[in-house]
Amino acid sequence: MKLPLVLSLLALAVGPVLAQKVDVEFDESVDFARYNTFHIAEGQLNAKAPALNSDLTRRRIENEIRKRLTEKGLTDVASQPDLNVRFTLGSARRTEVETYPAGWRGLGTRRVRVAYTEGTLVINLRDTSCRELVWRSIAVEDKNEPSQISQHLDDMVRKSIDKYPPKKK
Repeated sequence: MKLPLVLSLLALAVGPVLAQKVDVEFDESVDFARYNTFHIAEGQLNAKAPALNSDLTRRRIENEIRKRLTEKGLTDVASQPDLNVRFTLGSARRTEVETYPAGWRGLGTRRVRVAYTEGTLVINLRDTSCRELVWRSIAVEDKNEPSQISQHLDDMVRKSIDKYPPKKK
């Protein structure tokens, strides 16, 4: 009987750590159908972990963005694009405190500190004619280790670009 309780508490402790969230902001006055071409500028990597801070990681993100935007019907061009694409990848160590019932018959509480790494990938699309930001995605992945975030970078890009072009309300 104690094993199911321990397993359920463990699931609660790990649950918030294994989340991915993607938010999108965009200029509602923009007609996204007029954009046909893009160019990816060199991305910024602001992570201390070697698994997230390398030229290989940068190229991997660039290639995934290129692949996903091309699937959306946009063309990658070297000069005079409709959109400039810039991205930033950062990571930070975070700690969350979870509170659970504890003690005899659940009277009392137990606090558990759960450490994790928060990885954030921001993708910006700027209109080159007016140099204005027209679309932005912010993907946040929480994992125990930076190497686990690295394994989910393609998924973070895919989920972000899936929300392009935005659906107007």
